[in-house]
Amino acid sequence: MAVDDILHTSQHPLLHSNGAHANNNNNKKNINSVSLAKWVLKFTMWIVFLAWIALFFVIPTDFGSELYADWLDATSGSLFGYTGSLLLLYSAPIIIIAFLAVPYLLICEEDQLQLQLQEKKTPRFRLWTFPVLVDGPLGVVSAAELIGIILFIVFVIWDVYVYTAVILGTLPDYLIPVEKCCFILNNLGLRLGSIGLDCFAFLFLPVARGSVLLRLINIPFEQAIRYHVWLGHLTMLLFTLHGLLYLISWTIEGNLLKNTLMWVDLGVGHFPGVISLAIGLLMWMTSLYPVRKKKFELFFYTHQLYVIFVVFLALHVGHFIFGVSAGGIFLFILDRFLRICQSRKTVDIISIKCLPCGTVELMLSKPPSNTSSPQICSFLVFFVVTIAVTFFLDNVDLRYNALSFIFLQIRELSWLQWHPFSVSSSPLDGKYHLSVLIKVIGEWTENLRGNILNSSGADLHLWPQTKITASVEGPYGHELPYYLMYENLILVAGGIGISPFLAILSDILHRTREGKPCLPRNILIVWAVKRSNELPLLSTNDMELICPFFSNKLNLEIHIFVTRESQPPLEEGQVHEATNSSPPMSNCCSMSVLVGTGNNIWFGLYIISSTLGFVILLFLLDIFYINPYEISSWSYKGLLLVICMLASVFIFGGVMVGLWHFWERRNAAREACKDDRIILEKMQHNEIVAHNDSCQQKLASSISTYYGSRPDFKDIFGDISEKWGCVDVGVIVCGPPSLQTSVAKETRSQNIRRQRHHPIFHFNSHSFDV
Repeated sequence: MAVDDILHTSQHPLLHSNGAHANNNNNKKNINSVSLAKWVLKFTMWIVFLAWIALFFVIPTDFGSELYADWLDATSGSLFGYTGSLLLLYSAPIIIIAFLAVPYLLICEEDQLQLQLQEKKTPRFRLWTFPVLVDGPLGVVSAAELIGIILFIVFVIWDVYVYTAVILGTLPDYLIPVEKCCFILNNLGLRLGSIGLDCFAFLFLPVARGSVLLRLINIPFEQAIRYHVWLGHLTMLLFTLHGLLYLISWTIEGNLLKNTLMWVDLGVGHFPGVISLAIGLLMWMTSLYPVRKKKFELFFYTHQLYVIFVVFLALHVGHFIFGVSAGGIFLFILDRFLRICQSRKTVDIISIKCLPCGTVELMLSKPPSNTSSPQICSFLVFFVVTIAVTFFLDNVDLRYNALSFIFLQIRELSWLQWHPFSVSSSPLDGKYHLSVLIKVIGEWTENLRGNILNSSGADLHLWPQTKITASVEGPYGHELPYYLMYENLILVAGGIGISPFLAILSDILHRTREGKPCLPRNILIVWAVKRSNELPLLSTNDMELICPFFSNKLNLEIHIFVTRESQPPLEEGQVHEATNSSPPMSNCCSMSVLVGTGNNIWFGLYIISSTLGFVILLFLLDIFYINPYEISSWSYKGLLLVICMLASVFIFGGVMVGLWHFWERRNAAREACKDDRIILEKMQHNEIVAHNDSCQQKLASSISTYYGSRPDFKDIFGDISEKWGCVDVGVIVCGPPSLQTSVAKETRSQNIRRQRHHPIFHFNSHSFDV
C-alpha cells in the first residue's frame, strides 16, 4: 500500500469524526422528534376511538340521554342542523382517526420494522396470537378477537336491558292489555332497530380492502372479512327482529297493509324499510356458509345488492338517523372507487408456466418496488408540501410483502369475477414482476388452464401466443411483514397453501444475503399434500441461487406428508419439466399503483379531498336547495345525503385520483425505456426454472418425506419445544379449516401446558376464506 493511501486511510476517520458526531446528534434529534410525533398521534387516535366506543354504551342511559339532548341543542343551530349534529357525533370520530392514521403511517413507514427487529423481547403471550376457541362455528378465535366478540355481546345485552327498562317504566297504566302489548312491541322494535344501526356503523369497516384503518392496526383484509361476517349476522338478526316486532304489532292492531305501505314526509318511512329488510334478508340467506360454499356465484351476485340495501335504508331512516352509520359507509365508498379505478387497467403477463400437478404460475408486470419512501419528519407541514414533494419523486410506490395477495380478473373468462391469490414471490425476487400460483380446483381455474393450453394436444403444448387479458386489484395484506419478527418459524401448509411460504422463504433468503433486517434463523416447514405430483411446487424457487450457502446461515427443515400415497412413485426423483410460455406484452402495462396500500401521500390527499368535498357539497346543498325550497322530507334528504357522499368521492376524490394517475403515467414513461430490465428478469426467471434440478439435490438433505401419513402436530410441537427452548415461535398456517383447527388446538395445548424452559407458540392464519 502506498504511503498516501495509508495516510488517507488513517486520517479519514479523524477528518470526519466531528461530522459524524454532528450527524449522530442530528439523527438522535430526528428520532426523538419522530418518536414524539408517533406518540402524540397514537395517543390522540386512542382517545378518539375510546370516546367513540363509550358513546354507544352511554347513549341509552339517562345520563347519556341528557348529554345527547345537550349536544343537539348546542349544535343544531349550526350550518347543517341536526344532520350535522349526528354526523359530528357518530361519523366524524372514525374519519378523524383515518385522517390521523395517514401521517402516522408515513412516519412509521421507514423505521417501524427496523425498530421492532432491533428490540430484544422476552418470550411472552400476545392476545392476537393466542387461540382460545378452535372448534366452534366461528373457526379459530384468538383472545383479542374473543374480547371484541364479548364487548359486542355485552353492548347488545346492555342496550336491550336499558331500553327495556325505559319502555316498561314509561308504559301508561290507562292502556288496555292489547294496547300495552302493541306499545311494548313498537318501542322494543324501534330500539332493536337503533341497536342494529349502531352495529351497522361498523359493518363496512372490515371490507374496505385498502382501508387505512386496517393498515393502522396491521389486520389484513382476508382476516378482517371474518369480522364483517360476524357483524353481518348480528346486524341482520337485530334488523329482522326490528321488522318482525313491528309486523306483529301491526297485525294485532289490524293495520298491517296500511302501515307496511306507509311512506310519510316527516318521520320514518315504513315502505322503504320493508324493501331494505327484504333485500337484506336475501343477502343474509345466500351468505350462509352452506349456500356460500356450494353456490358461490349466487352469494357473490346477490351481495352486490348492498347498494340498493343502503339506499333504501337511507330512505327509511332519513338524513338525521342515517348519520349514525355514514362514517363507515363513506370510508368504504372511498376504497371501492379506488378499486374501480385500479381495476380498469390491464396488466401484462410476462410469463406463464404450467406445472405437472395442474398448477399455473403467472408472472405479472408491476411497477418497481420501493424499499424506502420519502421521509417527512414534521407531519405538521404534511398538507402544505406533500403535492410539491410527490410530483418530484421518481419512484412509483407499489408496496407489498411475502404475505400479500391480489385479486385477479381474466376478461376472457368473466368480466365480473375476481379471485384472490396469494403472492408466491418476494418483493426482492424482482423489481418489475410479481408471481402467483393458481391451482386448478374449480370451473374458473379450469377454464383458465384450458385457455392457456391447447386442449386438443396430447402433450398439452401451449399455443405460441396465448391471449390473456388480466386486471389486478391490490396487492393487499399485512402492513408489516410479521414473519420477519420471529427468530423461529413453523410454517404449516396444505396443498397450494405452500404458495405464500415460498414467498416468505425467498424473502428471508434475499434479506439474509443482502444483510437487510431479518430475524428468522430456524425454520420448520410442514407441508401436507394429497399426491406426490405436487412436490415440484417446492422447487419453483432455487434457494441456493438466491442465497448461496444459505444452509450456513439458516437452519431449514422441511417435512412433507403425502397423505394419499402409501409409497413413493416409481418415477420419484425424475424432474417433470414445466410447460412455459411468454405471451406478447402490450407496451409494458404494469399493475396500477392506485391502491390504498400504495403511496401514502397520494392516498392521504385522496381521503382529505373527498372529505372536504363532502362538507362543501352539504354546504352548497343546504344553501342553494334545501333551505330556499324548504325541503323537509326525511327520506328525500336521506337520499340527498347518500348522493353527496358518492359525488364527493367521484368529483373531489376523482380529481385527486386523476392527478395520482397522471403522476403514475409520468413515472411509467420514464420506466418505459427500461423494458430490457423486464426482459432480463424474465430470462433470470427461466434460468431459475432450468436450475431446479440442482435445487432439488441441494434441498434433499433438509427434506423428509412421509408417505401414507398425516402430520402429528403433538409430536412435531413437542420435539420443537425440547429443541428450541424458551423462545417465541411464530406459527403460520395456510390451508383448509381442518388444518387450521388442528394446528390451533395444538398451539393452545402447548401454551397451556408450557413449562418454563419451553417456547411460546404464536398462532397466525393466512387462509383466505370468504
